[in-house]
Amino acid sequence: MKTLLAAALIGLSTLGAGGVLAHGGAVPKHGGVVQTASDLSFELVGTADGAVIYVEDHGKPMAPTGFTGKLTVLNGSEKSEAPIAVAADKLEAKGVKLGKGAKVVASLTTPKQKAITVRFTVK
Repeated sequence: MKTLLAAALIGLSTLGAGGVLAHGGAVPKHGGVVQTASDLSFELVGTADGAVIYVEDHGKPMAPTGFTGKLTVLNGSEKSEAPIAVAADKLEAKGVKLGKGAKVVASLTTPKQKAITVRFTVK
């Protein structure tokens, strides 16, 4: 009986893992790196003059109107920072370079003054 109960619990625990994937936008849509924080998905994409972050709410694009923040990039021992500003349907940080393996932290504030921290590793 205990073996049957243990098998049932293991089976049920694997069902919960699939639900996690349903929430996130783990697949990059713009060729970047995706992370989830505060029930939102953030995709970091390097550009010629910096970086942009696309925001999704449960798989649907979200205009980050009113968001502000700072992007911190650690490329090995080099650290650079840039303010994050809204640029149409995305967030933008100019003057940073995203090298392979760079660690990136986006410190964001929503219009309702909620702080969100998103950590990325550039592939």
